[in-house]
Amino acid sequence: MSALGSRNVHGVAMPSPYSSPASLRDARALAANLGIKLSVVPIAPLYRVYLATLTPHFCRRRPDETEENIQARIRGNILMALSNKFGCLVLSTGNKSELAVGYCTLYGDMSGGLAALSDVPKTLVYALAHYINRSQEIIPAHCITRAPSAELKPRQTDQDSLPPYEVLDAILARYIEKREKPETIIAAGFNRRLVREIVRRVEHNEYKREQAPPGLKITSKAFGLGRRMPLAQRYY
Repeated sequence: MSALGSRNVHGVAMPSPYSSPASLRDARALAANLGIKLSVVPIAPLYRVYLATLTPHFCRRRPDETEENIQARIRGNILMALSNKFGCLVLSTGNKSELAVGYCTLYGDMSGGLAALSDVPKTLVYALAHYINRSQEIIPAHCITRAPSAELKPRQTDQDSLPPYEVLDAILARYIEKREKPETIIAAGFNRRLVREIVRRVEHNEYKREQAPPGLKITSKAFGLGRRMPLAQRYY
């Protein structure tokens, strides 16, 4: 708000069948605290149509990340439609931790014209939230204290798929910013299997980052122009 002014920012809440009531309450509270406009566009009706259309073609396969990603892509389409109609710039929501390991959806939450948080690790996102709230509660406390979740399936949390962000970010900082080899990171006391898995995910998801919006650089090694890696290559 300090840079753009509240009149130039438009928030959009897009609750799905798996969104908790608290998420919408937090969105409304945040919008009120910032003095910005908030539109609520439920995606449940659209999601049901997608499932009805696609289920006959899924050959009775069990639900998996496919159904989760459909929700993210519905949201991406809604945001881009609003962007086209009103000439707004969509800010994608992925932070550096998520982009590093591919915990993001192409053409979904990666849609947008600017990735404002793409060089901000998740732990730093929390630190910034506390800093913003240093004098008064602007970001609802529940946004900071709740377990992080994409809310794309029942009782989902980020730690279903990822290690705690304190551990993940420590490994990512060593591998990406300090350019340490996996064996060096392991020797520093990190679990061997975990380090290998995180490195695998970082390199496997380079193709996603190639299609991400440009971001703002704040660390010594940002994705994008700061870290150009070939898509077809063998790594450590």
